[in-house]
Amino acid sequence: MMSIRKIVVFIEETYIDGGKEVSPPARIAIAAAVIHNPMAGRFVDDLTPLLESYCKPLGEMLPKRAIDALGVTGDQVEAFGKGVIVGLDGEMEHGVGIVHNLEFGNSFRLTCGEAKSLLPSGEKRGAEGCSLDVPLKHKMVATTRSPHNSIEVRIPDAPRPNEIVVVAAVSDGGRPHARLKAFGEELMT
Repeated sequence: MMSIRKIVVFIEETYIDGGKEVSPPARIAIAAAVIHNPMAGRFVDDLTPLLESYCKPLGEMLPKRAIDALGVTGDQVEAFGKGVIVGLDGEMEHGVGIVHNLEFGNSFRLTCGEAKSLLPSGEKRGAEGCSLDVPLKHKMVATTRSPHNSIEVRIPDAPRPNEIVVVAAVSDGGRPHARLKAFGEELMT
């Protein structure tokens, strides 16, 4: 059974970068769920109950919350990413199992306008208040360079030792003033 202690949603909007106005502002939204880890503090061979409880519901809910925060539709999302922080009494496998699961990923991609790319991810184990850099890539073509970015996520009171923080990040545009096509290529005009 899914047990969520809290959900955190925020938007980062960049209006000036490099001393130059960003128009329209570069926007990234995240939605993070702080969930109970029923397997913390002990080794369990079969992770199925954890995965069945969290993968699909969080894969649907979190990107929708982030998209709603931006005030756009899933079709208008340009880039996306995911992440997980496992509390100190849990195993990396607990968090990785949730976000690297087709129930989570396919739900996330469908919510983002039937995206095709693999979801980039960041994962770590940490104490309350630790930060995580969540990478973002283009939702259709991962080699499209302009949306390659990341956002730092930190929740001051999470994860507790028996919790997991699961993060979905979306953007409706690329980096501020993106000019490079790819390393070694000419500047875009």
